[in-house]
Amino acid sequence: MRWKNRPQGSNWGDFGVDDELGRLNLLTPEKVLQGVAEVREGRSFCLSLPLDMPGGNALNRFRHPPRFFTSGREGKLNYNFELNRLNPAFTDVVSDDAVLLYTQYSTQWDALSHVGGRFDADGDGVAEPLYYNGWRAGEHVQGPAGHDDALEGVKATRLGIEKMAATAVSGRAVLIDLERHCGRERVLVDHARLMAICAADGIEVEPGDMVCLYTGFADLILEMNGEPDAHRLETSCAVLDGRDPALLQWITDSGLSVLIADNYAVEAYPARAAEGCCAALPLHEHCLFKLGIHLGELWYLSELARYLRASGRSRFLLTAPPLRLPGAVGSPTSPVALV
Repeated sequence: MRWKNRPQGSNWGDFGVDDELGRLNLLTPEKVLQGVAEVREGRSFCLSLPLDMPGGNALNRFRHPPRFFTSGREGKLNYNFELNRLNPAFTDVVSDDAVLLYTQYSTQWDALSHVGGRFDADGDGVAEPLYYNGWRAGEHVQGPAGHDDALEGVKATRLGIEKMAATAVSGRAVLIDLERHCGRERVLVDHARLMAICAADGIEVEPGDMVCLYTGFADLILEMNGEPDAHRLETSCAVLDGRDPALLQWITDSGLSVLIADNYAVEAYPARAAEGCCAALPLHEHCLFKLGIHLGELWYLSELARYLRASGRSRFLLTAPPLRLPGAVGSPTSPVALV
């Protein structure tokens, strides 16, 4: 057993001592069938931003846009390469490329190995760095020994994004339209306001549902056309108040399987000030570290939200697997909604 104590409010061990899926375990075949039942018109919506958005690194200085390149071939680059260079009888023209991609630059999933916390799980009186279900930093989520940014062996041997990908991430989803009620004003949405919005729109979240929050943030990104204004983005659109204990308790009690938003971090970052030692990202700590709830960020929800708003609906079928990239702590995704 990796731990004797589990964090207060966590579900460590509830899905098994070696579980790496967390609340994805609630995405059962029944939830898939419930999602399929929401498909009435056969319309589909792409829920991904172009993966070169937001542009630049104003949102996060450590993440950069994709960089394309290709390899050499017969003294030329392997792009618009005419195969008659190899055989005069060939008529083919071939292009091949590669890309350096920051896995959490644009529309993305956070793996459960993305954010952990310091906690005394073995009862020795010393807090150690851990991830969901007690998997250990340095042992199960292996980092570099020095400052090289491309060392071999740096990967999550547990809680990697490939575990999420293997489930196919399909089922019923519910969209909560914060933009409809808050506009594009910067608003901290606590439990009371979220429940008021759900009541006004007749929204019910049931165990296993995937919850999407539409705020309009991704729309702003597209309007900025690859040149984001950091100050404007930081002061626009609704965000969840991760410091609100009632909101965190609702996330626990609702049984939602994943939590998704069209904004940068789902929650306000930086979070409201708090006294004493605490997480800088309290909702990330609650979801990724304590409950095993994957977070989706920077999704494009605008067209879907407009359709659901016009049709008086909130539920749809969502399919959103990440890349099946072993050991990654996050991944781009190109989600699809069907209605």
